[in-house]
Amino acid sequence: MLRKLLFATAAAAMAAAAVPAFAEASKDDAIAMVKKAVEAIKADGADKTYPLISDKAGPFIKDDLYVVVYQLDGKVLAHGANAKFIGKDMIEAQDVDGKLYVKERVELAAKQPSFWQDYKFVNPVSKKVEPKAMYCERLDNTAVCAGIYKL
Repeated sequence: MLRKLLFATAAAAMAAAAVPAFAEASKDDAIAMVKKAVEAIKADGADKTYPLISDKAGPFIKDDLYVVVYQLDGKVLAHGANAKFIGKDMIEAQDVDGKLYVKERVELAAKQPSFWQDYKFVNPVSKKVEPKAMYCERLDNTAVCAGIYKL
């Protein structure tokens, strides 16, 4: 009996340790975050919404889920995880596998109103390069995007 109790306690402790300290974002969460950002940009304008998107304490960031806005030439207009990217031309940015993910992203946005894109990026919570799926919607000459890390 004691052996079963010890095993059950150990199993529960291992299971608890395997759960991240934050809730993982889902594809539905990413889509909802993008739609929320698009609606805010439409309602309040880019000048008011982009700073909110880039504010780490703002409404467009939750754990490892954040919004990024690209001009279709690759320039970053807002970035929820790293404000240093704002204003930079990221068209030549590559992931660890050499994928030109921003170039691909803006090309996809120019061709279709919404899409998912896979690449690898540093997770702002774990600080590790992880596979990521990014959902984007075209809004005028921009791509409004949010992604989930796939473990």
